[in-house]
Amino acid sequence: MKPSIASRLEQLSRRHVEVGDLIASENATANMDQYRKLTREYSDLTPVVERFLEFRRAEQDIAEAEAMLSDPEMKAYAEAEIKAGKERTAALELDLQKLLLPRDPNDDRNIFLEIRAGTGGDESALFAGDLFRMYTRFAEKQRWQVEVMSESPGEMGGYKEIIARLVGNGAYSKLKFESGGHRVQRVPATETQGRIHTSACTVAILPEADEVAEVVLNPAELRIDTFRASGAGGQHVNKTDSAIRITHLPTGIVVECQDDRSQHRNKARAMSVLAARIKDQQEREMHSKEAATRKSLIGSGDRSERIRTYNFPQGRITDHRINLTLYKIAAVMDGDLDELTSSLAAEHQAEQLAAIGENAN
Repeated sequence: MKPSIASRLEQLSRRHVEVGDLIASENATANMDQYRKLTREYSDLTPVVERFLEFRRAEQDIAEAEAMLSDPEMKAYAEAEIKAGKERTAALELDLQKLLLPRDPNDDRNIFLEIRAGTGGDESALFAGDLFRMYTRFAEKQRWQVEVMSESPGEMGGYKEIIARLVGNGAYSKLKFESGGHRVQRVPATETQGRIHTSACTVAILPEADEVAEVVLNPAELRIDTFRASGAGGQHVNKTDSAIRITHLPTGIVVECQDDRSQHRNKARAMSVLAARIKDQQEREMHSKEAATRKSLIGSGDRSERIRTYNFPQGRITDHRINLTLYKIAAVMDGDLDELTSSLAAEHQAEQLAAIGENAN
C-alpha cells in the first residue's frame, strides 16, 4: 500500500474513534443538529475503518506466516498462508481505494431529465419520444416517480422538447452519464424506399437543487411572462394566462411551464427547473479547468458530444465513450439500462482510481 493512502487511512481511523467518543459523551444530544452530523460522519467512516482493520490483520497474518518459513515442517503451510494473505491484502487494498474515492455530492438527488429533438426533423422528434419512454420505463423499474414539467409535442408524434422530474433515491447517480448527443439510425415509418435515416437528440440530466435558495435568484434579474397555454388540454386551455415563461437575464436561460392549470404551480415548477439549470451551469464552469487538463473517459457531458448510437437495422447500441456495444436494442429501449449505466459507472471509478495512483506517485 502506498504510504500516502496508508497515512490517510490512519488519519480516518483516529477520527472514527474521536467521533465515537463524542457521540457517546453525556451532552452529545444537547445540540441535535451537531449530533446528527456526527452520527452521519461515524456511519460514513465505519466501513472504511473496518476494512482497514481487516487489511492490517491480513498483513499481521502474513508476518506470522513468514516467521514460520524457517521451520521445515511448517514451510509448505507457511507458503500457502503467505500466498493467500497476499491475495487477500491486494483485494482489500482495492476495496479501500474505492471507499476513499471522492463521492459526488449530487448522487442521491432527484433529477430533471431534458430531451430535445435535434437534426432529423419529424424522425428526431419521434426518437425523442422513444428516449423518453426508455427513461420512463427505467424509472418505473427503479420505482421512481416521473412528473412531466413541460412538453412540446412533435407534429408527427414524439416531442420537440420534453422536461420531466424523476424522483427517486440515487436518480442522479444512475443517470448522470446520459447527458450528451444520442444518435439513431433506422428506417422511418414514412420512408417508402426503405432507406436508413440518421437523426439525433440531446439529453441533459440535471441534479435538482435542494431548494431554490441554494441558487441565488435575484428577482431583478428575472423576466416573468404569462401567456395562454397551447395544445390539447380540454375545456380550460386558452381561457386563462396560466402558462409561465421565466428568463434569467444574466445567463439568457429561458424556462417555460404550461402543463398545469394553475399559474402559481407552473411558476413554482419553472423556478425549480431554472434553479437546476443555473446550478448545472455553475458546476460546469467550476469544473471546466479540471476537465481541460484531464478529460474524463466518460466524456465532458457536453450536450453536443455524441455519446451513443442506436442502430435499429442491426439491433445494436454502441456507447462511444467506453467502446461498449450491446445487441439488445429492444430490451434497452424498453428501459433495460442496467448494463449501460453500471459499465459507465465502473469506467468512471477506474478512471478515478488511476488518478489517485498518478497523484500518489
